[in-house]
Amino acid sequence: MKVLLIKPGKKPEIVEIEPGLESLQKMVGGDIQVVYPFDDLVGLIVNDEGKLKGLPLNRALRDAKGEIYDIIVGDFLVVGLTEDDFGSLSDELVKKFTGLFEYPETFYRIGGQIITETCLDEI
Repeated sequence: MKVLLIKPGKKPEIVEIEPGLESLQKMVGGDIQVVYPFDDLVGLIVNDEGKLKGLPLNRALRDAKGEIYDIIVGDFLVVGLTEDDFGSLSDELVKKFTGLFEYPETFYRIGGQIITETCLDEI
């Protein structure tokens, strides 16, 4: 499957992985959870225990107003969705989500709010 791998502090990377639970778990470093924050036929595969394990902050998820409502931690995948499983991303979705997650983010807590700074250069 052609998917996007997004690591903390890095730009998205197109990778080919074998379909199946084991491959997904290997890529995110543990048990998986799938989140569906977009209208597109994609899922974000994240480490289910990433926050409990203190994995590094990666990318913010924002609502329609641009406000942060969650932060993804650790390595995660953007995968395509089929009728009954995960699948490859189309070239159009690769382009869209590479652009969306192109720049790594640094996170700061200021006055009870979480603020992000986009890193324009890959670390």
